[in-house]
Amino acid sequence: MIDLVDRRIRRALGGIRQAFRSVLSTVNPAGGVQLAQAEGLAGEALQDAELFQHYGFTSRPPAGTMAVVLPIGGRTSHGIIVATEHASYRLRALAGGEVALYDDQGQQVLLHRNGVTVKTAKKLRLEAQDIEMHATHSWSWDVAGFGERWTANGGSSWEHKTWQTGASVSSVTLPIHPPEGP
Repeated sequence: MIDLVDRRIRRALGGIRQAFRSVLSTVNPAGGVQLAQAEGLAGEALQDAELFQHYGFTSRPPAGTMAVVLPIGGRTSHGIIVATEHASYRLRALAGGEVALYDDQGQQVLLHRNGVTVKTAKKLRLEAQDIEMHATHSWSWDVAGFGERWTANGGSSWEHKTWQTGASVSSVTLPIHPPEGP
């Protein structure tokens, strides 16, 4: 009896196509779910495989991206892509628990152990009805070697430094005149 059950289970599982790796060639982002063309097992062409992504996160993977495909109902023609990875662009130096968004141009938003870093290839644009910035210790900025740093000195004063690459730093201590907040 046990052998009969085992044979039936093996036969049923033999008819189920398991998940497999694929390589994306193109992705069409126009529809409600992106559709990908890919190369499957033994060079098999996958047409219009649905590319599922987590809510709130989306990307259009470039050609050459690896994917994990689940053939729904065992049919490759109705495969869905549940994960993608492109080793050429993935950030490799993350510490445990760190998170990053990144693209193929080297742009990134990194939530790391020392704070948040945003790196962009060209322009950073913030759009909002109101923008507030608050620092508890210091605030710095620089453009092409000229910059400023504002540092709190224990609640009653702050230090203002300016610099220019190749020049000496100037510094002045100024009193804090409330109210600074809204």
